Amino acid sequence: MSNQFPSLRPRRLRQSDSLRALFQETTFSVNDLVLPIFVEEETSEYAVIETMPGVLRIPESKLAYEIERYAKAGIRSVMTFGISHHMDATGSDTWNENGLVARMARICKDTVPEMIVMSDTCFCEYTSHGHCGVLHDHGVDNDATLKNLGRQAVVAAAAGADFIAPSAAMDGQVQAIRSALDEAGFIDTSIMAYSTKFASSLYGPFREAGGSLLQGNRKNYQMNPMNRREAIRESLLDEQEGADALMVKPAGAYLDIISDIRAASRLPLAAYQVSGEYAMIKFAAQAGAIDERKVVRETLGAIKRAGADIILSYFAMDIAEQGVEY
Repeated sequence: MSNQFPSLRPRRLRQSDSLRALFQETTFSVNDLVLPIFVEEETSEYAVIETMPGVLRIPESKLAYEIERYAKAGIRSVMTFGISHHMDATGSDTWNENGLVARMARICKDTVPEMIVMSDTCFCEYTSHGHCGVLHDHGVDNDATLKNLGRQAVVAAAAGADFIAPSAAMDGQVQAIRSALDEAGFIDTSIMAYSTKFASSLYGPFREAGGSLLQGNRKNYQMNPMNRREAIRESLLDEQEGADALMVKPAGAYLDIISDIRAASRLPLAAYQVSGEYAMIKFAAQAGAIDERKVVRETLGAIKRAGADIILSYFAMDIAEQGVEY
């Protein structure tokens, strides 16, 4: 045979669907996915989120119905976000044992006890200023916020939450929450830390979904998107403080960070495909620019390939109902 022909032909392993499936390196399933949900109190109507086509605010009165529907489809875990009508300067409703945070967890666990409930632990949806903690003249007071995070975590755990998921981006938040949980007797309640959370421009649709009243920005406490080494440091600090699992948020634009943290830590690693990522796929598909089904699976596969064990995605129900196949 002439030397102009290659002797090494990787295409041999791609000749049929069966061969491609046999040699596929990365797979994911619905068991790897967490569905983020938005629950609104004091309303009986579902609310359309214009910037997130297909995602609705769930009225609290319909939450049990939705949890049953998710479970029947194969969803095993949800992350709860509340749309509060009881906002104040500190987000005090979050540590009210009969407040929205507690009620969401309680409804989910009472309805489907085997559903894994992750309680987003922050204040931005419950404060009148939209920031993630106690706001003072100089900005968000880190240490004052830590005390309130501990209060919220205990209330969520008492209501049945399996995971406390602190997203406030306060220094020392995992240690503060772990101490508060242990002192209250919730030694088996886990912490999934938003350990590397960037001050991203991809959160825009979430603010509509969550009813945020944010004034200003969160750059003083969320991470600079241009910092790679600091991202690893942030996650390793949360590991040292007692996190049971780590998270990178957003996911798609930060695959290098997911890979870095996967190499640096043996803890389970989650990644959050955020609202802006969801919206870009949805609107591009509506414009006829992409095939939504294929792009959803390609992007989720990329996040898994980069090293994530768990993916939080608003597409989770689509995967549950349609399957992972292209």
